[in-house]
Amino acid sequence: MKVLLVGNYRFDGSTSMRIWAAALHRELGAAGIDVRLIAPRPFFGACIPSAHGLGKWLGYIDRFILFPRRLRAAAARADLVHLCDHGSAVYVPFVERAPVLITCHDMIAVRAARGEIPELRASRFGKILQRWICSGLRRATRVACVSRATFDDVRAILQSDSNLSVVLNGLNYPFQPLAPDEAGRRLAQFGVLRSPFILHLGSNLPYKNRAGVLRVFAKASAGTDLQLVLAGEPLDRGLVRLARALGIHHRIVAIVNPRVEVIEALYSRALCLLFPSLYEGFGWPPIEAQACGCPVVASNIATFAETLEQSALLASPGDEDGLAGAVRRLLADPGLCRLMRQRGLQNVRARFLTARMIRDYLALYRDLAGAAATPPMESL
Repeated sequence: MKVLLVGNYRFDGSTSMRIWAAALHRELGAAGIDVRLIAPRPFFGACIPSAHGLGKWLGYIDRFILFPRRLRAAAARADLVHLCDHGSAVYVPFVERAPVLITCHDMIAVRAARGEIPELRASRFGKILQRWICSGLRRATRVACVSRATFDDVRAILQSDSNLSVVLNGLNYPFQPLAPDEAGRRLAQFGVLRSPFILHLGSNLPYKNRAGVLRVFAKASAGTDLQLVLAGEPLDRGLVRLARALGIHHRIVAIVNPRVEVIEALYSRALCLLFPSLYEGFGWPPIEAQACGCPVVASNIATFAETLEQSALLASPGDEDGLAGAVRRLLADPGLCRLMRQRGLQNVRARFLTARMIRDYLALYRDLAGAAATPPMESL
């Protein structure tokens, strides 16, 4: 079976999607699948490599005008085409013979375009693009949703579940608990990190709720010298002002876009991962943290209620006192920390190993490719 994976454009800002596609490509190859990964190449967009402004519009030429011809030629030689991100659903009409599988990671942008997420606003073209994506999802042979919560969102928006399945994500990297000496060696370059510290990994997008992270940390760490490590995107000006107003700016350690080996060390040394997102389709950081033995304090949104169940401490994202209380409980109770570490490791090993995800996708591939190869009954 020849599988064509379609990944994301380099400058569209979707780093996690490119990591996921690369991991899928690697693991399918290791499983003996004849697999190829292609993605739109920067040409016009290389002049201004950006996901915003003029660079974004030049990237649209690369993605929507230049790439479809290359995709059509590559798809003609495949038994199945797997679009690794639902944002690529716009390419469905350019695949003429092979079955098309799309992995849908979330419907946040679609819901924002429909006015359902007040924290995010879509431009006029953004709304057109999201309708185009929904059209592609409807036309796909199958859509694999990364959680039941995402499945429910897709079903509500498409008003159908006839081509929907659920395939839970697995880890993109073999995260594991590190010995204290090894974690310390990897983190030595960042100066003095006092253990324990609170960790948040992510961006400044409003639905990631970094303002909530700062407020919860301020409540949880009052009267202590506890540090907050913010890994990923640096704080924007508004969040810096909030940190200063809360009096916590001197206890924040920013680690900008860390390598995965550093992230693994942060998970292994943190008291907990604080992740009070307002919306998520899946949310890798809580699962990654659990794989490293790091307790998780997160919002009780539908996604985390599903993926974390009883293995994390959950509270409403609006209940910042409750989230801060969960952090203080971990700080004061070593027994609770050990229990949450154990439950987290069990959760990952039972449900989110990469090998399980690959088995699920292989089963889908065989089902779709087999159905496409079977002639209709009237021709038998």
